[in-house]
Amino acid sequence: MAFQLDPRLAADTVSVTQRGAIDIRMMRDARYHWLVLVPQIDNAVEWFDLPDVAARALFTTAQESAQRLQALTRADKMNIAAFGNMVAQLHVHVIARHKDDAAWPAPVWGVGDAVDFDAAGLKDRLIALRGIL
Repeated sequence: MAFQLDPRLAADTVSVTQRGAIDIRMMRDARYHWLVLVPQIDNAVEWFDLPDVAARALFTTAQESAQRLQALTRADKMNIAAFGNMVAQLHVHVIARHKDDAAWPAPVWGVGDAVDFDAAGLKDRLIALRGIL
């Protein structure tokens, strides 16, 4: 059976690019520069569910994505996390945080409603992200 992206991740994100077996996606919330990295490995819930090579690739991709996103956005802090409380499928959040963002200094979850992109804003964000990733 082919890999299936969790329906909630599919609804909340847009694919930016692919790096090996990792789908680099963007959260549909214009308030934040927020990536979601999804290793395309069936039944992976925890990082330790991945084969060693895939686990290292995910770590490296998260690290490089955070560095590049910080350079693009001049973020004050980068948040990197793999929670999985709402969506069990393994995915890693990489979020550029700014002291003047809507949730600072608290976590981004549960603060206000997501602001979806208009067509032009989505296109611009995807171009910028694809340029660095």
